[in-house]
Amino acid sequence: MDIRTVGPLLELNKAVPSFEESGLPPVPFSMRVMPGECVVVEARDPENATQFADMCSGLVPLDEGSVKFMGLDWTELHDREVNALRGRIGRITHRASWPTFLGTHLAITLQQLHHTNRPMDEVVAEAARLSEQFGLPGLPVLRPGLLSSADLLRAGCVRAFMGRPRLLLLEDPLEASPVELERAFLSALTDARDKGAGVIWLVRNNAIWQGYQQGVTSMWRLADDGLVAVRTG
Repeated sequence: MDIRTVGPLLELNKAVPSFEESGLPPVPFSMRVMPGECVVVEARDPENATQFADMCSGLVPLDEGSVKFMGLDWTELHDREVNALRGRIGRITHRASWPTFLGTHLAITLQQLHHTNRPMDEVVAEAARLSEQFGLPGLPVLRPGLLSSADLLRAGCVRAFMGRPRLLLLEDPLEASPVELERAFLSALTDARDKGAGVIWLVRNNAIWQGYQQGVTSMWRLADDGLVAVRTG
């Protein structure tokens, strides 16, 4: 496993999110995600799941505590540093996140082109390879609104796994997905972990991750009193 981070990839240290900005309970959140770990977080409210992922990405103001990614506190970074770090995060979100005026191929590659200095040809080649891996006939060029819901979900997986992410924030990617997507998703997930990525897999239904149970490192529940550890055995 290729690991360059010493210590946790992501650390929430008694982080109290602003309720006004996020709607999350204003209580201390504490959790660590180490390289290669897969942490399942049960979140029955999709909006809370999205806001929790936002907090992990440094997008939610805190009243107290800290959130660190790769050892760096989001609040202590300049815009250039923040952009560089967010280029190391792959994300699948329930929030509407596809620009309606761009072709899907541009929306898939935009994060890598904006947050990194990778050559465009390299980014496009990776996107095309991942598109085929997730069951698309190639890199989709139609606008997102013209794709089926299943193909848009596949495109979302491509976007999330682009660029060898160090952290994956995944909101229920297998819920209501085509059956054949599960194998490709779990294969990509395992491959990313083998390369040192940490994973937070946010689910509404515990049945979703049972097929990957042996690979789950720990499980938590997002509740009114914050994060509650759940026994998996």
